[in-house]
Amino acid sequence: MDLIDSISRPDIVDWRTAIVSILLAFALAQAVASVYMRTFRGLSYSRTLVQAMALASIVTCMLMLAIGNSIAAGIGIAGGLSIIRFRTTMRDPRDMVFVFTALAAGIASGLQAYAAAIAGTIVFLIAALALDLTAFGARKHFDGLVRFALPPQGEAQALVGQLLKKHCDSFVLVTLREASQGKMVEHAYQISIPHPEAKSELVANLQALSGVQDVTLLMQEPTLDL
Repeated sequence: MDLIDSISRPDIVDWRTAIVSILLAFALAQAVASVYMRTFRGLSYSRTLVQAMALASIVTCMLMLAIGNSIAAGIGIAGGLSIIRFRTTMRDPRDMVFVFTALAAGIASGLQAYAAAIAGTIVFLIAALALDLTAFGARKHFDGLVRFALPPQGEAQALVGQLLKKHCDSFVLVTLREASQGKMVEHAYQISIPHPEAKSELVANLQALSGVQDVTLLMQEPTLDL
């Protein structure tokens, strides 16, 4: 009989515990969202994602409070949530980590594991800020794509190779095709340069070569690589 009662009857959570748990979950998720806003380095910032972090923690906290120690309630909620299909894709894995952290704060708060919720969130936020301030994971080389046109005959090809060796840490020919009815040959090189200032020197030296035309350089900004 005791086993049946433990399975079918959830623990009763008093109002005070429920309010404290939900408010704590919301506060911790707000802190996670604030650090996410502070350390965001992408281009497609989403305000709805930040708000979802805070709101999702409340939902998970409510679910954990409702389930308690009831196996039946847990199975019922899991079955109800299984019909929901989330079609929003996250392009950045870092966004997913922050969302999971907000959900974890809500789950821990709902289980009344307040010490784990607070300590875990604080450690996560300190680690996220430290990684952002130290630029951990940022590449020291700046990738780009340089395009230009050369005559099929002449010494320009050899001079271009010398310039690329001088200004680039590495370079790879990715495109080679005829242009202007065979009078010119378009080149495209994937390059890596040691510092951003080298790109202007590379472009200027390429434009100064006799026969080189239509020099363009497309750089991948370092902020997208953090």
